[in-house]
Order: sequence, then structure tokens, then C-alpha cells
Amino acid sequence: MHKKDLKRIYDMSKNHIKTIIIVSILALIVSGIAIARPYIIKIAIDDYLSVGIFQKGIINIPILGAIYIGLVLLENIFNFAVETSTNIMGENIIYEIRNKLYMYIQKANISFHDNTPAGKLFARITNDVEDISALFKDVVCTLFKDVLKIIAIICIMIYLNKSLSLILIIAIVPAVLVISSLITNIINKLYNISKNIRTKLNTFFAESIYGAKLIKIFNIQDQKQNECEQIEKEFTKARMNSTIWEGLLPGFMKLMEGIGIAIIVYIFINKWFGITLEVGIIYIFVTYLQDLFEPIRNIVDNIETVQDSIVSINKIYDILEDEEYLEDFDGGIILPKTLPGKLEFKHVWFKYKDDDWVLKDINFVIEPGETIALVGKTGSGKTTITNLVNRFYDIQKGEILLDGVNIKDINLKSLREHVGTVLQDPFIFAKSVADNIKLDKDISLDKIKEAVHLASADDFINSLPNGLDQIAR
Repeated sequence: MHKKDLKRIYDMSKNHIKTIIIVSILALIVSGIAIARPYIIKIAIDDYLSVGIFQKGIINIPILGAIYIGLVLLENIFNFAVETSTNIMGENIIYEIRNKLYMYIQKANISFHDNTPAGKLFARITNDVEDISALFKDVVCTLFKDVLKIIAIICIMIYLNKSLSLILIIAIVPAVLVISSLITNIINKLYNISKNIRTKLNTFFAESIYGAKLIKIFNIQDQKQNECEQIEKEFTKARMNSTIWEGLLPGFMKLMEGIGIAIIVYIFINKWFGITLEVGIIYIFVTYLQDLFEPIRNIVDNIETVQDSIVSINKIYDILEDEEYLEDFDGGIILPKTLPGKLEFKHVWFKYKDDDWVLKDINFVIEPGETIALVGKTGSGKTTITNLVNRFYDIQKGEILLDGVNIKDINLKSLREHVGTVLQDPFIFAKSVADNIKLDKDISLDKIKEAVHLASADDFINSLPNGLDQIAR
């Protein structure tokens, strides 16, 4: 994990540091209780049942049972608090990062949207954000707990029986670490491949749904269907490969767990290396061995989650930290509510990329109240001129003046509030007709009806079942 990755993770979690600390402490308590429970049973077996006594001092079997039940209750209560808190924190982080990303998309200029497919952005704001939540729900507050649990179990096992512990560690730990690392690396590579294909698939779906009418007009349904099936095959193949390897890991862990238990049983029966074991020791070692593999499995699984989350974090922050495309809505001159509206292009040069100039030394003046028409073949720059007036793009040379003021000096929001644009390809939001007319602005019903009348749309609106309240689809 690189320093940049850690910085980005901290940036996402800095508002939840207190929660992380509290939950980590609770998680450690849960681990401590889980380790203590088998020791109570071991005491009951070796100090009471195996010697045939019911009470020793003031402690008897029912008291040990009550202590055990109390520990189980406490473990479940604290575990519930940990899981609930981490899930809530994860949801809050999803909320924050998704809002940041959506805000960036809204503030980004048209060049950003020209260069970034809508399907790619959709994947970032949905799938990638969900992947990040797993990092905080499953890893941040439990990784520390799992590592300490492993250390604590090994230390207690060594304290109880050093020889048996060393045999188990030498026989199992190296194989677990090597094989788990190999399998995990393969899974991560396969998962990254499938994730890239998933982004490609989401982009394809978004473009196909948005361009459904165009696909029908040019009768290319079969080609698009073949393309869909090809990408789906790639995605399915990648996911199947990773699923196969994912299935191997739990099986391998169970195998090593079984080998460890078999070693304990054989040492007990044959008294290898002169080791003699009490029944309680056998019980606690078998239990601790099973408990030892649980955090190991968690850590191995979390390696995949961490890798996956880091990929998603970097994809999102590569967008969020790129200020090149952000528009400044705060600075600049605020225009008065009404203004004459004289528009002047002075020696304007503009290109979208490289040296392919769309406009070369353009000069014209539109006086207040004057109506003009821009006529020319496709690609001659008619739409470009409209985009430049709105400052969807900035010119490379020259000036565009509104009432003698360079539009680069005018506040963007104020400028666009004074420029009315009717798009070639209108976009309809899935809201009422009235909502689509006012676009979330505080506009009265009378003003909406006035706009409908000016657009000669009265008959059309009145023909709708619910009039202005009709939901556009």
C-alpha cells in the first residue's frame, strides 16, 4: 500500500476517527472474551471433572457455567455494537463520497464530460463507492482485532504447552502463509481483470440505453447484441476463474485446520516427543486452533477487499483531485437582473484539440433586440459559438464581450442565468412537466403557464391526462 493510498483512506475516514477508535476497542474486548471462553471449559475439565470434584474453594461447576454464559452474552452484545457501528459508519462514508463525486460531476466543465463516458462515471458513483464501503465495514475496525487475536492465541498456546505449540506452528503456519499468499495474489489479479471488464460492460449498457433510438434508426440491434454477448462472455469467464480460486482458499484452510487437530490427537495417543496432554489441554488447543484460523481467513479475505477498495478509491480520487476540469462558480462579476445584452466576438479563435481550429479570427456584433441566424454546413462552428457564449468552453485567442465586459470576468452562474439556450437534443427528467419547465427553480405556477403559452404548447399540455402534473417519461 502506497503513501498516497493511505492519505486517501485517511481523507475518507477523518470524520469518523472517534467511531473507529471506539469500535476498535469494542472489537478487542470481543476478541478477549472469545479467547477467555475456552479457558473456562478447560478449567472445568482439568480442575473439576477429571478429578471428580464439584467444588473447589468458593468456585463450583454452576458458577463456572454462569461465568461462561455471562461471557457469551457480553460477547454477543459487544459484537452487535461493533457490527452495527461499522455498518452505520460505512453507510455514512458511502453517503459522503457519493455526494463529493456527484458534486464534482456537476461542477466539471463540458470538456470533462466529452472525455469521460457516462457509463464510466455511473460505475464510479455506484459500484466503486459500494466497494469502498466494504473497506470500512469489514476491514478498518476488524483487521487490528484479528492480528491481536492471532498473537494472543499463539501466546496462550505457548504458555499452556510450549512443545505442542511449536510443533503446530512449524507444521501449519509456513504452509498457510505461502499457499494463502499465492492464491490471494491470483484472486486479486483475476478480480482486477473482472472489475475492468465490469466497467466496460456498464459503459456499454449506459451508451446502448441512452442511444437506443439511434440503434433502431440504423438497424444495428444485431451488432449491439453480439457486442453485448462478447463483453458478457469476457466478464463471466473472469468471474468464474476468480470464483474457482476463491473456493479453493476456504477448503485449504479447513484442510490445514484438520491437519492441526490430527497432530494434536496423534500426540495425545502416542505421546510423541514425550508430550503428555490433559483432556482440558486437548480441548483448548483444538478450540484455539479453530479460533486461530478464523482471523487468518478474515485477513486473507480482507486482503482482497483492501486491494479491491484501493483500486476503487484511486479511480474515484483520480477524478476528485483533478482540478483541471472544475468550473469556478464563486468568482467573477455578478450581472444585474436586467441588461441590454449586446454580444460581441472580437478576433475569436477556438479549437477543441490539437491544431484543428474550428473558429479562426471570428468577428461580429449582435445589438440588443437584434435577431440573427447562423447558417452553415455541419461542423462549421454554429453550435460551438453558442457553447462559447455560455462558456462551456474557453476560447484560446480573442475576446467575447457581453455589454462590453469580457465573459471570462463574469460569474459563471450569473452569466448562464442571463443566456437562454434551447438544445438541439432536449433532455427530459423523470419528473412532472411543470418540474421540467422550472428545473427546480422557485417559479410560480402563473409563470410556468406563461412560458407554456409563449411556447405555443397549451394544446399539447392540455391533452395530457394530468396536464402540467403529468410525469414525463
